[in-house]
This record gives sequence, structure tokens and C-alpha cells, in this order.
Amino acid sequence: MSETAEVTRILADYVVHAQPADIPASVRHEASRALLNALGCAIGSARHETVENALAAIRDFAGPPQAGVFGRRERLDALNAALINGISTHVLDYDDTHARAVHPSAPLWPALLAFAEWRKTSGADLIHAFVLGVETECRIALSVFPEHYDRGWHITGTAGIFGAAAATGRLLGLNEQQMRWALGIAATQSAGLREMFGSMCKSLHPGRAAQGGMTAALLAAKNFTSSERVLEAERGWAHVTSTRFEPTVITGELGSRFELMSNMYKPYACGLVVHATIDGCIQLRNEHQLQSQDIARVELTVCPIVMELTAIKEPQTGLQGKFSIFHAAATAIVFGAAGEPQFGDAAVNDPRVVTLRRLVTVAPDAALKKIQARISITLKDGRRFEKTVENALGTLARPMSDADLEAKFRSLTDGVLDNTEARTLIDLCWSAESLADGAAVARATVPHA
Repeated sequence: MSETAEVTRILADYVVHAQPADIPASVRHEASRALLNALGCAIGSARHETVENALAAIRDFAGPPQAGVFGRRERLDALNAALINGISTHVLDYDDTHARAVHPSAPLWPALLAFAEWRKTSGADLIHAFVLGVETECRIALSVFPEHYDRGWHITGTAGIFGAAAATGRLLGLNEQQMRWALGIAATQSAGLREMFGSMCKSLHPGRAAQGGMTAALLAAKNFTSSERVLEAERGWAHVTSTRFEPTVITGELGSRFELMSNMYKPYACGLVVHATIDGCIQLRNEHQLQSQDIARVELTVCPIVMELTAIKEPQTGLQGKFSIFHAAATAIVFGAAGEPQFGDAAVNDPRVVTLRRLVTVAPDAALKKIQARISITLKDGRRFEKTVENALGTLARPMSDADLEAKFRSLTDGVLDNTEARTLIDLCWSAESLADGAAVARATVPHA
């Protein structure tokens, strides 16, 4: 068979046989960055209404207390812990994002850390499994991108489940055939609709991906069978969910080029496509000491996908605000920030923000990339200020440093972990690869008070 006809086998073979020594130190460090960022997002949302509702729904059905809920004292069975922690990692829309495709960490770290609490696993094995999981989910996502996404699939859920299956399967020691089964079992559970953006269901997608991926690997380990050509088959995942499939995207440079190095971390608690707008609005506000009551209009020029994803003009909740370019611009100008408080219910309904976002107009320009924007603010006295943002903060061209990620982590966990607990968890994330027991990271997310 040709390489094109054996994509599932080639990918499974790589995940099963790749060695830690094959992974460059820079890639392993990026895994620690992703871990720190993911846990900050999860702990910061530990008491979010979405998490509370999900826990209330499943608590009575949870099995033995095998794994913890990040930022809380409850313990659940490993599969349900992966579900809840996948939800909490993503619900703020503050988690990492690949430059072109999925949110890599939300389907992976919840599954891997739940596994480590259930079955003792070294930090080195967790880091290695995470890297392999990212390769799996991102390459599969990119092989059908953007057509798969354009059809309405939420690719973090649909591709993330493959990453969780591969990563968990690696920790279970699956052989090549079992890994192919795991990918097939993941494929038949793959789900997530973009229609859910702005609702609690958006974060359910990576939660179910984490849980479903773990389930796929556990079933495969007991020789539960599936198609062994699930990616490339005529009625397999890629051809069913997309009008385009490029199998060489999965197999090309596999093991020598790492998708984790295209990972990005958000300085703002919303979708990447509005970050350039936020950047420009905050810069103009600070440079000219702008006050919202003095503004006559705000004119934005953005990539067309911005209006496809964030066109809600009058958001009523914080979750809806994350999908409103109008709110993003207004809250950035009013508060000079765009963290989680600026995308909470109170900020969305703040009279100053409501008034200002009604003065925002948006024009699409196909020449702009999704990380670019042009902002024009006209004051009531006729003065006009403009800003063009070529690369939003947090993108590969302007990445967040390790220190930036630590500061973001502290801002998210403040009020949940005390200073000592936060410092301990930060240090564990940076040293995760050297831990004899990787579950120490998960245990450190639990507040003592």
C-alpha cells in the first residue's frame, strides 16, 4: 500500500515507538509551558457556573475517587475527572491555541493527569505522552483544515479526542494494532459543533474529548476492535467530516517537526481572532488617555473570519461576550484590560461598556490575517486616532514569555490558591519532567484552605 493509504498505521506506529530522546529539549519545555497555562485556566474557572452545573449533573454517577478536580477538593473516577477538568480548562477561552488549528491542552492534560492519579506515572512519561498527543491532534486537524471547520465542526473537540486517545494509549503501552483501534474508537466518538460557541457546550467539547480519548485507549487495551484505517478510508473520519483531506499533512516530517512549537498562549480571555483588536484598543486608550464618554465612534477593520466567529452585537452573558468583537473593543477601552473579569457577566452589562459597544462598527477586509486589525477611534471633539496591529500579543511573532505565563497563572489562581500553593504548583510545572510521580502536579492544584 502507498503511504497515503496507510495514514492510520503510520501515525499509530509513530506514537507507539517514538522515544523521549527523539524529542528536543525546546519541545519538552514547551510542554511545561502548556501545562502551567492549562492549570491556571482550569483553577481560575474552578467555581465557574459551567463547572458547577457539570459537577452537579454527574456527581451522583461518579465512580471511585481516583482523580481530583483542578482547583477543588472533590475527587471523581478518572474518566469523569477528565471530563470536568477538560471543561474547566477551556471554559474561559483563555487556554492555549495552535497557530492554525486546535486548542491543544484542554483535551490532553485533563486526561493525562487523571490517568497519572489513577496509575502512577512519571513526569517524563507524561511530558512525552503530551507531545505525542499534540502531534496527533494537530496533524489530524490540519489534514482537513479549514474545510472541516468551515462545515461547522469545532475542531478542538473533533480532533482533540484523537490526541487524548494517542497520549493515553502511549501511557497504557498499546501495541501498534491496539493504537490503530484506539484512533478508530476515538473517531467514532468525535464531536463538537461551532453552533455551540457562546454557550456552556463549547467547553463540553474538549471535556468529552479528554474523557472519550481515555475511553478509546482503555477499550483498545482490552482488544476492543475498530476499523484500522479510520482516517483515510472512504467512509472514514476525514472524508466524512470534510470536503478536503491531505494525508501527507499527518505523515510529513513526522518525528522531525513538532506542532507544539506552533503553540500560542493568550494574554486575553477570549478567542484569538479578536486579540489584535484588543491590543490596538488598549494601546490607543493608554497612549491618548481616552475616556469612553468622550468617544463618538470606534471603527474596526478585521479579517472576515472575525465577523463569522464574533458577531454578537448585544451579548447578555460573559460567555457570549467572548464571541463579540463589539464587546471586546469596548471593554478594552473602558478597562484597559481584557482578562477574565472583563469578560464576566458584570463587565458585559456595565453601562459604560454597553454604551460604547453600540458605537463600534466593523468592516471585513480579506487582505488582513486573523492576527491583524486596524482600529480608528474618533472623539466627540473631532480628533481621530488610528492604530494598525500586525501581530497580536501572544502570537508566534510576539510570544508570551515564561515570566508572562507565571503572571497570568497567578492572576487566574488568586483567590483559589494562596501564594505558597501557587509558587509550589508553578515550580512543579517547570520541573514536571523530573518528577518520579507526575500526579504530584494534579494534587498541587487542590487548595488547602
